[in-house]
Amino acid sequence: MRVISVPHEFNEEELFIDLRASLGCPLFLKCEGFNFAGSVKLKAATEMVESAERDGTITPDSVLVESSSGNLGVALSVIAASRGYRFVCVTDSRCNLATRLMMEALGSTVHVVTDHEAGSSLLAARLEYVKGLCEADDRCVWLSQYTNPANWKAHYRNTAPAIARGFPQLDVLFVGAGTTGTLMGCARYFSDWHRPVKIIAVDSAGSVTFGGAPGRRMIPGLGMSVPPPLLDGSLVDEAVLVDEEDTIRTCRALARRGFLFGGSTGTVVSGATKWLARHPDTGLTAVGIAPDLGERYLDTLYQENWVRALYNDDLTPPPTSPHRPGLGLPLRTT
Repeated sequence: MRVISVPHEFNEEELFIDLRASLGCPLFLKCEGFNFAGSVKLKAATEMVESAERDGTITPDSVLVESSSGNLGVALSVIAASRGYRFVCVTDSRCNLATRLMMEALGSTVHVVTDHEAGSSLLAARLEYVKGLCEADDRCVWLSQYTNPANWKAHYRNTAPAIARGFPQLDVLFVGAGTTGTLMGCARYFSDWHRPVKIIAVDSAGSVTFGGAPGRRMIPGLGMSVPPPLLDGSLVDEAVLVDEEDTIRTCRALARRGFLFGGSTGTVVSGATKWLARHPDTGLTAVGIAPDLGERYLDTLYQENWVRALYNDDLTPPPTSPHRPGLGLPLRTT
């Protein structure tokens, strides 16, 4: 029996799914959504708050503020509620309704940015609003997930070692790229490890993180509209871009096998599937990190009207046979 006093003391670290049975893909998926925040972001939130408490940046009357597309906002809401801090999350119109309601239920204030200047991004508008909050009230503490080294240190200390323990013969690791905290923490850890591991970053098409052209992105989580300050590209072996249509198809194919995951996870699995199809080495040990679960996406990527309105297609995979896994996942491999 395990007994905890605060929510961040529980995080399921050792759960992996073998996707060969579900998708016919030689990939082990590390599930990071089984905690009270529902995503991998609980680790970064905990590390950033505890680091700021240790150095005195956060005091008992501090008001925590952060820009987030959703999952980190929920994680910080959990931490703030358990520690007695006020928290203001600045998000934008792409944030799922369920995510906003969850943050508010935890006692946080949610400000949704809907307008931005021509030529700028919603992220830039969010950051400007955060800066304005800090200038107006000196109690405000901006944790800045985009620049805070505690973001990647959380994964250097926790996520990557758990993968190494479970897969001592690991060959390739697939990590989604948002702020690149998870990516950099894992990349730095395996760079220091005793054997080589390929680090494959998985990013959303339309993200500029790895030099691509900016484009529309409607699924929150992965991807950036500005180059992420935490990224050290020398630690990444390759980047794979995934169209949002493929993210949705992958999520729905996994759901048809009983695994309801979020958009970030669908992107990672889609990117890993594409990469592994180009490298058909049956001896590879491959792991992907699944950042989130799917309940917060029920009114978006699992909702027919939302999908049809944005992509002119329902993107529903055909039924799969339990004896022929993977047939419901029509992903491009080039």
